[in-house]
Amino acid sequence: MADSNNQLAAARQPMIEAIDLSKHFGSFAAIHRMSFTVHRGEVVAFLGPNGAGKSTTMKVLTGYLTPSSGQARLAGIDVVKDRIAAVQRLGYLPENGPLYPEMTPRELLQFFADARGLTGSQFSQRLDYVTTECSLENLLDKPIRKCSKGQKQRVGMAQALLHDPEVLILDEPTTGLDPNQIRHVRELIKKLGETRTILLSTHLFQEVEAMAGRLLLVNEGKLVFDGTPQSFKERGHGQMDQAFYHLTGAKAV
Repeated sequence: MADSNNQLAAARQPMIEAIDLSKHFGSFAAIHRMSFTVHRGEVVAFLGPNGAGKSTTMKVLTGYLTPSSGQARLAGIDVVKDRIAAVQRLGYLPENGPLYPEMTPRELLQFFADARGLTGSQFSQRLDYVTTECSLENLLDKPIRKCSKGQKQRVGMAQALLHDPEVLILDEPTTGLDPNQIRHVRELIKKLGETRTILLSTHLFQEVEAMAGRLLLVNEGKLVFDGTPQSFKERGHGQMDQAFYHLTGAKAV
């Protein structure tokens, strides 16, 4: 019974926490007093109209931006107070994330491995893993500047996974991928979500239904929905787009 309780507690461990989080740029509130928790083993979709505050929230959660007020925590660690310890547990794929065009994917992954202290057999094993999972076999020694948008996205996913992080924050992870690659990434995210915590931003409702067990919707910097994809659809009489229009203040069609 004790082991069962310990396993249950571990499964419900908060891994991503936004606590009364706000971020202002001058007089503009990009996010305003936003609070939510994502637990270990959850795959959560993060939706909202353009300019709603999704990317800003992700940048605050990853420590890229400092909040104006409130707290952001990864695996219980305050991102502002101990950013290094927090991001050691994080894999982050920003939208159109910067890659060094003069490098090859192999060189880029070696660079990130060195920065994270991965050496020897540990690096070799992780390189083999991300090469297979992100379908980089034919890209490892191709200059990144010559890679397509979809290929660059796969390289970005590989660097996010390289150090085997507990938490993944992914901004539009299937951007630029072809249908076969999208299917593979969806399957990979669902598999990773069995033991890790994943927050992913997307504009695509089919991505939500294919990958996420929970949905967060933001509008004008505020959280306006937190629930299952099914309960979200019910807000729109069975249609996700209608629920989206309704909850973001747009007129339904």
